[in-house]
Amino acid sequence: MLEVEWISHSTLTEVVLLAMAFVLSAVIGVERQRRLKSAGLRTHTLVGLGAAVFTLVSAYGFKAMIGNDVILDPSRIAAQIVSGIGFLGAGVIFVRQNAVAGLTTAASIWVTAAIGMACGAGMPILAAAATGLHLCAVGVLGLVAKYVRPTQQEKAVVLQYTEGYGALRTILAASTDMGFEALVTDTRKVERPGSETRVHATLRFRSANGSPESLMEKFADVPGVISARVEERYAD
Repeated sequence: MLEVEWISHSTLTEVVLLAMAFVLSAVIGVERQRRLKSAGLRTHTLVGLGAAVFTLVSAYGFKAMIGNDVILDPSRIAAQIVSGIGFLGAGVIFVRQNAVAGLTTAASIWVTAAIGMACGAGMPILAAAATGLHLCAVGVLGLVAKYVRPTQQEKAVVLQYTEGYGALRTILAASTDMGFEALVTDTRKVERPGSETRVHATLRFRSANGSPESLMEKFADVPGVISARVEERYAD
């Protein structure tokens, strides 16, 4: 019969490593919580803690079974963590109207699991360094990204036009001729008694070389267009 050893010579080490995984994962979770992300403090803390527990169990949990005929491979559980965490990360990625959100949070969950694994594997310095670099990536690099010139400029335009003049068809054709990639993401009709039906449409225009100013000038010449409001965005 297998005897259970409640406290071993490695118990204190295991507890310390587990506590460090908890703290480092919580640090990442606080940063995500401050940005009001879908996966915040509790999620990141639990991911890091769970990864650390799995790794500790893999490293220390089966020592009593090791014998001449039994060989353990601690890396097997680690490999399962890497593949399994992808399902959780995919749950925070959303695609709405051709726009992707949640990629950074999903990557943050993935890194948090790696930090928990590093703690469980007895590499706390590596885990601490990874936490610091993660904060640098989401903080400092986020500021640097604002000054990086994009290769493609994207314009999100909210149009208001009168139905029946073929304004949208004319705009799409003219934009294509000018080298813009055009995409209609939303349309909404506004009917008023005794007046012509108006349409509010949201379009995205992307181009590497096209002039946004010339695009807006083209809108002004299209029959039926009432107004156009521009929001500048950049392609990933």
